Amino acid sequence: MLGSTHGTFTTGLRARVDACGESPRTTVHGVTAAPGDQDVSGRPLYAAVPDLDRFFRPESVAVVGASDTEGRPNTGITRQLLAWAERVGARLVPVHPTRTSVFGIDCVPSVGALTEPVDLAVLLVADPLPVIEELAETKVKFAVAFASGFAETGEAGAAAQERLATAVRRSGLRLLGPNTNLNAFERFREDLEGPAVALITQSGHQGRPVFTLQELGVRLSHWAPTGNEADLETADFISYFAGRPEVGSIACYVEGLKDGRSFLLAADRAARHGVPVVAVKVGRTETGARTAASHTGKLTGADQVVDAAMRQFGVIRVDGLDQLQDTATLLARARRPQADGVVVYSISGGTGAHFADLATEAGLRLPTLPQAKQDELHTWIPEYLSVANPVDNGGHPVGDWRGRKIIDAILADPSVGVLICPITGPFPPMSDKLAQDLVDAAEGTDKLVCVVWGSPVGTEDAYRTTLLGSSRVATFRTFANCIGAVKAYLDHHRFTTGYRSPFDEAPRTPSPSFRKAQALMRPGRRLSEHAAKQLLRAYGIRVPREQLVTSAAAAVRAAGLVGYPVVMKASGAQLAHKTELGLVKVGLTSASQVRDAYRELTDIARFESIDLDGVLVCQMVGRGVEMVVGVARDDLFGPTVTVGLGGVLVEVLGDTAVRVPPFGEREARSMLAELRGRALLDGVRGAPPADVDALVEVVLRVQRMALELDGDLAELDINPLMVLPRGQGAVALDALAVCR
Repeated sequence: MLGSTHGTFTTGLRARVDACGESPRTTVHGVTAAPGDQDVSGRPLYAAVPDLDRFFRPESVAVVGASDTEGRPNTGITRQLLAWAERVGARLVPVHPTRTSVFGIDCVPSVGALTEPVDLAVLLVADPLPVIEELAETKVKFAVAFASGFAETGEAGAAAQERLATAVRRSGLRLLGPNTNLNAFERFREDLEGPAVALITQSGHQGRPVFTLQELGVRLSHWAPTGNEADLETADFISYFAGRPEVGSIACYVEGLKDGRSFLLAADRAARHGVPVVAVKVGRTETGARTAASHTGKLTGADQVVDAAMRQFGVIRVDGLDQLQDTATLLARARRPQADGVVVYSISGGTGAHFADLATEAGLRLPTLPQAKQDELHTWIPEYLSVANPVDNGGHPVGDWRGRKIIDAILADPSVGVLICPITGPFPPMSDKLAQDLVDAAEGTDKLVCVVWGSPVGTEDAYRTTLLGSSRVATFRTFANCIGAVKAYLDHHRFTTGYRSPFDEAPRTPSPSFRKAQALMRPGRRLSEHAAKQLLRAYGIRVPREQLVTSAAAAVRAAGLVGYPVVMKASGAQLAHKTELGLVKVGLTSASQVRDAYRELTDIARFESIDLDGVLVCQMVGRGVEMVVGVARDDLFGPTVTVGLGGVLVEVLGDTAVRVPPFGEREARSMLAELRGRALLDGVRGAPPADVDALVEVVLRVQRMALELDGDLAELDINPLMVLPRGQGAVALDALAVCR
């Protein structure tokens, strides 16, 4: 775990904008966006940022249901709120219908009897709905509802929560909860310096490990326990924290997202401000998804889509709370990297080799140190030891003046941005001297110095005092957490350097293609292959030369116009899988074959009771790489775009990548890079390289279609999309479209 802030371990001067003073209209990269801006499908393009200053630092707090009767739950809560109000300088007003005072403070009998403005109302009542309706008249800014029994309990609870949410919308106040807790009113240490971690959790208990980082000297600025999110949600707090100058990173424990679009807009705002968001998102498995739903009553989302959307917008997803602690802390406090090279330095060759294997496998770059640098290191390290990277000092140089010289020499190399020293166990005085040298060296450099203290005891002075007492050394307890955090650190700065928001380039007005396509849509129906291909044509996606015919004679004429050889396929809105029914004929080279094929296709359709709109006579396209490109709707994020290996491989291998529109060319190419079968596009076993540029263009046109036809298109499946050799384009051989 990273050490304390007995100094200033900063990320450098970030261009931050305090949310309190931020203009409602913001210009980023020359594009001006405002909270009301919408894309072509009517969805917002800019995160609406709630002003939560008076929530976290109110001037006055009303406690509805306050109590001082010992043994009652409300008494303990009231006592904690009293202490918190005193710390933040707020006046506390108890509200109770039968008491004249609580803890010596005069009570008012009801919310309606409040005679002064109230910033925050804390509701210690079983049913907050009547109180919310009363608060609407008092102009209270914020309320907190602790009560449970809402969406987490099932349909009846969900209906009660919707009634509560409706009342909140009418009231004009903002609500935290229901089913939340006191975490927002914890005691935060004020003696710690440097950038802070802001914490957001849907389960209070799951935030405890991050909150207790303060005991190791890590500064925490806020804790937002969002509960069921009837109103205020995770996205609201991400948006707010991203603009706070004291926040260095945002740590989230997420069980379910209330609204996928809001979450992505918040993540986008954080990326614009350069503030890393680290999240544990449960629901990777069906069991986890069910449990999360029962706890918070929200959608967990299809995990492949959630995972892709988070990566697409720079959210760093981790699996465990220990990883959340380590990664969020490192990202909050480490300065911007000067290089992406990682050097592993150890007193054991075995330790260095082990760590280097794991780091390389995780994708970290371990550059071989230049020969001149290796010669310099051999000034202090015996010649028989390897210093190329990892650097093995053999142990003895650590114990004297040579140890610091070695560390400084490594850090001086321009290819090195991160130095990691795994110390697998204490070996005093050698390990004590090594720890102190690392701390001293870190004070004199802007580069990141990490230590993995592997002792299971954790009470050693070198660990508790020297390493954790440093604001400049990042200290971890496991190899995996160190590697994961360092990779996240380098990836985050790579992502945010020159960041351009996808929302900046989202279409605001429909294209001419949209008007053509909309005329083809049939609400609630599946389109035939012929109609689906017309849809693709409207968006400039290439399809084979083809004609739809309704007689054998017309088929022969069409084959002559299309050019032999031809493919013939039955076309009808009911048909999803034609090959299995024998409704596709390939490689027809004569009029007689075409006539026979027409009769056979129509006979099969008649026997299977399938209505056809005709038979397609299609150009036979040359061989290439079969891909699939499609559109589907996700319950959380709306339209999504998928690309993968096509033909039968899409069902056998499931090798696909998904993104949430809007996105640009770089993201489309990164989708291809994720595919396990990506090498097929480069050409294998003598096959020529495929036209990847044409494939990327199809993906981008499909995502434009997904955005513009969001209200009309439920599903699109181009399979196969034949990607021809480089320079020859890509052709949609088959397509399926379902209208909403």
